[in-house]
Amino acid sequence: MTILATLEPWASRGIIPSMVMMMMLRMFASWAGLALATAVAAPPPQAAGHAVTAVPSVDLDRYAGQWFEIARYPNVFQRRCVGNVTATYVRRPDGKIDVINRCRVDDGKTIEAKGLARIDDAKTRSKLKVRFAPAMLSFLPFVWADYWIIGLADDYSWALVGTPDRKYLWILARAATVSDEAYAQAIGAAAANGFDTGRLVRTLHVR
Repeated sequence: MTILATLEPWASRGIIPSMVMMMMLRMFASWAGLALATAVAAPPPQAAGHAVTAVPSVDLDRYAGQWFEIARYPNVFQRRCVGNVTATYVRRPDGKIDVINRCRVDDGKTIEAKGLARIDDAKTRSKLKVRFAPAMLSFLPFVWADYWIIGLADDYSWALVGTPDRKYLWILARAATVSDEAYAQAIGAAAANGFDTGRLVRTLHVR
């Protein structure tokens, strides 16, 4: 639903000065308007009692395609999005993944942000890095955000995407709506990883 949109989490970690971060954040936010992948590769806090755990294995060919955002933690990168949020993932010959995030804004138009994902854990393929910054900045570590798949239906009908600092969370599905049972399973996976599920806001999808 993702994820991208990849700068704000680093300021709180002291990795880049906050004033510089804010300038870059505003610049990138004006380009994209939304992103479904966020957060930073930094040790997760232990306040919840244990670290966030990604699923043991992901078939990225099955994971590719379009996902509908079902719910998310409110975040600055999607502040313009009022509904119809989708994320589309396309495998590339070089092993990376093209990311296309879309959403509907107040005036009814659809805005789009394009990014790139790379595999961060070749063994499980459930931990990715995503960037929405321009390619010329890809050498900067802080433009790459964590995208962890921490819950996944056996039939790939829904997915739970979060970050190791528990600051961002999305529930995605292959359809614009999910059954109560599927939603409860996603909520259960989030709670098991120490996320505050009360912060989730459901996403509106209209034709």
